[in-house]
Amino acid sequence: MKSLTTKTKLYVLLGNPLGHTVSPPMHNLAFEKLSMDSCYFPVEVSTDNLGAVFKGLSKMNVGGLNVTIPHKIKIMEFLNELDPVAATIGAVNTIRIENGKSKGFNTDGEGFIQSLEEESGISVKGKRFFIIGCGGAARAISMTLAFKGAEKIYLCNRTAEKAERLAAEINNKIRPCAEVVINDQTHQKKDLDGCDVLVNCTSIGMHPNISTMPIDESLLRKELIVADIVYNPRETKLLQVAKAKGCPIVPGIGMLVYQGVEAFKLWTGLQPPVKEMREKVQQLIHTT
Repeated sequence: MKSLTTKTKLYVLLGNPLGHTVSPPMHNLAFEKLSMDSCYFPVEVSTDNLGAVFKGLSKMNVGGLNVTIPHKIKIMEFLNELDPVAATIGAVNTIRIENGKSKGFNTDGEGFIQSLEEESGISVKGKRFFIIGCGGAARAISMTLAFKGAEKIYLCNRTAEKAERLAAEINNKIRPCAEVVINDQTHQKKDLDGCDVLVNCTSIGMHPNISTMPIDESLLRKELIVADIVYNPRETKLLQVAKAKGCPIVPGIGMLVYQGVEAFKLWTGLQPPVKEMREKVQQLIHTT
């Protein structure tokens, strides 16, 4: 383990629980490869203590933070400034601290888009997306897609009211491109048939419940690009079935890596070693 000094720049992950996180080894590998005197570590914190912990960390030699469940919304109360995209999304997963001032960003959507475009070879501009789920990740991804010029964003969620609220926010805050899908197979098929990309933004299929799927496999067609934000297992049941049907697939590990890459660049202004970061994450994640 590297030696820490009073000059070591600190980077912190705030969340609860954090026993599953692979972000510390990913970022610490990047610091090591770039010969940076920096260290990234996780801090589990309750919602009640979030403000006090953040205030204390911001007085230390901390250059930046990541924020994960359940603090992505609450943390905004304690920041000096918000990036416009993060303000629109209404959630922050990355914080940069400069000269004692904190600024919040959201790199989840950007991380997803980088992964999608690199692994599928498409540009999101002018494409039609079918999003399953309307939680925090879906908000970040769908709003970033709207910012980046997606032609249409269909939102399908178990609770229709949640999808309606998100669609209204996208249409009012960014531009009119979002529409709610009624959550039954007939309506799903009608809207999905006109889409270029399906994105699972739920936790369905995540380890250990690896035999579940968020949509009926009969709705998948080979021209459809199928992406999943779940990264454990590396290939979810949805991706396995889609691949067997001939669909191009985009596993969740890319979003995990690229949201970290974007955070690293915001903190340091440097391009991290993406290939090595991905390899480190792949070593740490279950293969089944």
